[in-house]
Amino acid sequence: MRGRTISRESSSTYSRMATDEYEKLLDKDDSGRFQSMGLEGVNPPWTYSLPHVCVATISALLFGYHVGVVNEPLETIAFDLGFGGNTLAEGLVVSMCLCGAFIGCLSSGYIADGIGRRRSFQLSALPMLIGGSVSATSKGLESMIIGRFLVGLGMGLGPPVTSLYVTEVSPSFVRGTYGSFVQIATCLGLIGAFLIGIPTKEIYGWWRICFWVSAIPAALLALGMEFCAESPHWLYKKGRCGEAEAELERLLGASHVKSAVTELSRTEREGTETVRMSELIYGRHFRVVFIGSTIFALQQLSGINAVFYFSSAVFKTAGVPTSVANMCVGFSNISGSIIAMLLMDKLGRKLLLLGSFLGMALSMGLQVLAASLHANSVSLYLSVGGMLMFVFTFALGAGPVPCLLLPEIFPNRIRAKAMAVCMSVHWVVNFFVGLLFLRLLEQLGPRLLYMIFATFCLIAVAFVKNNVIETKGKSLQEIEIALLPPE
Repeated sequence: MRGRTISRESSSTYSRMATDEYEKLLDKDDSGRFQSMGLEGVNPPWTYSLPHVCVATISALLFGYHVGVVNEPLETIAFDLGFGGNTLAEGLVVSMCLCGAFIGCLSSGYIADGIGRRRSFQLSALPMLIGGSVSATSKGLESMIIGRFLVGLGMGLGPPVTSLYVTEVSPSFVRGTYGSFVQIATCLGLIGAFLIGIPTKEIYGWWRICFWVSAIPAALLALGMEFCAESPHWLYKKGRCGEAEAELERLLGASHVKSAVTELSRTEREGTETVRMSELIYGRHFRVVFIGSTIFALQQLSGINAVFYFSSAVFKTAGVPTSVANMCVGFSNISGSIIAMLLMDKLGRKLLLLGSFLGMALSMGLQVLAASLHANSVSLYLSVGGMLMFVFTFALGAGPVPCLLLPEIFPNRIRAKAMAVCMSVHWVVNFFVGLLFLRLLEQLGPRLLYMIFATFCLIAVAFVKNNVIETKGKSLQEIEIALLPPE
């Protein structure tokens, strides 16, 4: 109770105080008070920030669900809405989400910086709620496409904001673990979509239920964010220093507020100046934006989405039903994600990235070997095993690490907009890989195509080794100093 009193007093005292004045007040505090409030060498309680992170990861759950929701029911949807057998129309239903996601992602930086992280979450839930409802009540192709586009807007806005929020509200010693929650939630969303879609072929109109179900987590996200803390980094950046202190008390505990605010005051000297896009493309911020964009591009060029797309066909050749195949892939994905969560703050981001991309290259090597052999049980086992190993090793690092690492290496002043740029690169490369995969498979054959994917994985290993720094256990201030050259 006393802690909340301190929070309200500091909020009312400093709510209108400019950032520079607040920093001067901090500098005047005596060292004795600093020692009494900030327990040096003692980590803040992780339980304070956990509920806020869990609510935020509902956005990742929604992302995973909407990615997989049309996988199983697509054929039934096409038949019911009158475009069965029209592969172009079916492709539009799937890809329209990507178009919406690109627009939502590109605008996410401006939205997150303009209205804050909490309101951005609620804004991302709105088009997913409306789009899911429009899709569920569709009577034809046009309304289904509109619904999928609206869902895509929310899907594009949600992931960058989730990465920002989790990074900014998490204590440094568990930031990696909390970052892994995003990948786990995405996997759970995918698995949930597969499970809910199983009765589609047996129960008429069940695909509409699949879309209606998505309204539940969207509503929970919008409602839950009303009770979550706003990002202290965003509040401080806006000059709302007292509110930032109050939220830090909610997230870290009263004894750690002083040291946390002191760190904020050292890292946010640049205040509320507007970030121009040119600053992200060249100049002193170019290096970190280039690193982030390249990591996302290599993540997609590794072939992960192509493997997800082609997995059903491989399992079908082995005589495994599609539903079982999807569950096997989902289990490999979530198993790797859980292991990554346990290791993220022990081994670090860089080592997991290196091991993940190397394991993916070896997995693609198995696929190349399987494609080189005559079709028999050995080649089939190699192909299935290589595919599951690829998904598993992807989930160990290449999947969860980029969305955690990038907000860590971006200074607060550019963090939201830089994440928007990098994740837009992700969506563009994702779109072209999905668009060209079957065509390339037909023209080049599986052996050569998998060799190309393996090569990109090895390029990723070399890039990470030479350009990525380890951020495990470091404050955001320490990371910024290590990466950003002086003015």
